Amino acid sequence: MPDHSSSTVNAPGPSSLRHSAVIRSIAFFVLWMALMQSVKLPDLAIGAFAALCATGVSLRLLPPEAGRLRFGSVLLLVPHFLWQSVRAGIDVAGRALGPRVRLHTGFVSFPSGLPAGLARNTFTTVTSLLPGTVPCGEEDGVIVYHCLDTLQPVVDQLTEEEQRLSRVVVSGRSHG
Repeated sequence: MPDHSSSTVNAPGPSSLRHSAVIRSIAFFVLWMALMQSVKLPDLAIGAFAALCATGVSLRLLPPEAGRLRFGSVLLLVPHFLWQSVRAGIDVAGRALGPRVRLHTGFVSFPSGLPAGLARNTFTTVTSLLPGTVPCGEEDGVIVYHCLDTLQPVVDQLTEEEQRLSRVVVSGRSHG
């Protein structure tokens, strides 16, 4: 029976790397075109060069085996993400400007089921927008959050966000 170690199974093939490079190059070039709004040959040449450079850097910083996003699902998550941002801003402003300070600060530990890398980093970024919470570290694989009000159901909210995000992020293996 062949040995299928994790490095062999999770290693991307040349076609996977090529596919990621092509998709990223196109995305970076489209972004360049949206920003430049010019079809002059020198602008197109510089944009192509910038897209290739950005693709090289992005493949180095976030290799394909680290995971990927389901872009259709990301689009469905955007309204929720925006609503959470507004809610967080209103909550913090209400606490800061209200006549009585409603703070029960402290730390909450959340044992995330997401693997380290793209999935967990995306999760901590999204959950930093929950009202009154900010991820501030990790201890033994558990994410630690600083909270303005530990009496709120923070762990329940984090669990809900993790479930929502797990439909968007395809986890890969950790990279360093």
